[in-house]
Amino acid sequence: MKITSIKSYPVMTWRPHLFVKIETDEGLHGIGEAGLTWHEMAVHAAINRFSSLLIGQDPMRTQHLWQLMFRSGFFPADSVGCAAISAIDIALWDIKGKAMNQPIYNLLGGLVREKIACYPHNQTSSYDNDLDGLLENCKKTWDEGWKFVRWGMPIIDPNAVNGPKSVRESIKQITAIRETLGEEVEICIDVHTRLEVPDAIRFCREVEPLRPFFIEDALRSESPEAYRLLRKHVNVPIAAGEQWSTKWGFRAAIEEELIDYVRMDLCLVGGISEAMTIGRWAEAHYINIAPHNPLGPISTAAAAHVCFASSNLGVLEMAKEPGTVLNDIFPTQTLFDSGHVIPSNEPGLGVTLDESVLAKYPLPTDGFAPRLTKSDGSIANW
Repeated sequence: MKITSIKSYPVMTWRPHLFVKIETDEGLHGIGEAGLTWHEMAVHAAINRFSSLLIGQDPMRTQHLWQLMFRSGFFPADSVGCAAISAIDIALWDIKGKAMNQPIYNLLGGLVREKIACYPHNQTSSYDNDLDGLLENCKKTWDEGWKFVRWGMPIIDPNAVNGPKSVRESIKQITAIRETLGEEVEICIDVHTRLEVPDAIRFCREVEPLRPFFIEDALRSESPEAYRLLRKHVNVPIAAGEQWSTKWGFRAAIEEELIDYVRMDLCLVGGISEAMTIGRWAEAHYINIAPHNPLGPISTAAAAHVCFASSNLGVLEMAKEPGTVLNDIFPTQTLFDSGHVIPSNEPGLGVTLDESVLAKYPLPTDGFAPRLTKSDGSIANW
C-alpha cells in the first residue's frame, strides 16, 4: 500500500480548524487534525511541504514517516512543523486501523478501561465573571452525569489581565461550586498561562483547601523549568503541557516531576505516535495524562484512543460533546454518554468525514487570537 495524495482543509466553524485527508492506492484513506490555533495557514503550508516526502511511501510505517518529517531539514520541526506532523500521523494511524480492521486502541495495546471520564467547559465565556451562569452550567453537567467541572480563570477588566483581581474572583467561584455541588465533584481550573509567578503561587496556596483536581497552565509555557519554582512553593496538583511540542518539550517537567498531569495535545505534540511515547514515559514517574482537547471530532477520537490504551489516565478534556457539533462534516463521531467516552468497535478512528461539506466553512486568512493586555497596557497572554 502506498500514499497517493495528502489534502488539508483550513475551515472556520465555532473556531478555526485544519483537517487532513490521506489517500492510498488501495482505496483506504485516513483523516487527521492539526492544532496551533490561528496559525492554520502556516500549518497548511507545512503539510503541503511534507506531502512531497510522503507520496509513494508505505502508510503503515508510522514511526519511520514521523522521523522522516521531523528530520526533513537541518533544523528539527518547530511548533508549525509538529502540528503538521500531528495531523498526518493521526491520519496514518486511521489508515492502519482500517487496513487491519481494528480500532486504533487495539493497535496501541488494547483497552485498559471501559470508559473515559471527561471534563466539560462550564464557563459562559472566557472573559466572564458570571458566577450565577457558572453555577447553573456546573449544576447542569453534574446532573447529566459528568464527574468533573472546569472553567477558566475570569478576566475582570475588559480585555485586560489583572492577576490579583482574577485570583480573588477565582477563589470565590471555586468556593461557591464546592459549597453547591459538594465533595464528590472534581474541579479543574485553567489559568491559561496568564499569571505571573507570585500571583500563581498565591492562587495555588489559597485554593488548596478547596481540593481542586488540578490547576492548569498556571505559568507561561516558554520555559517548562519555571515550574521548579512553583513546585517548590505549592502542594496543589499541577497540570501543564498543551503548548509543548514533542517529547523533548516535556523532558524537564517529567524527569524532574514538576507536574502531576501531562496536558499533551495530540494535534500539536506529534500525533498518536508521540503521545504514546510521552504517556509511557510519564507513567514511569507516576504522572498521569490529561490530554488537551479543545478542537474538533478528529482530535477527540485520537485522544480517546490514546486514553483507552493508557493506564495512567487522569481525565480527558471535552470542549464539545461528540455528536452535538459539526455533524454535517463528521456524520460518525466518538461514542459518548453521561460525561464519558465509550469505546467503539469501528476500525481506525471511528470517525467519518464528508469532504463535500467543507467548502461551506471557509477560514478567513486575516484572523488572530484575541489580544489581552495588562492594566498598564503591556501585552499579556491570551
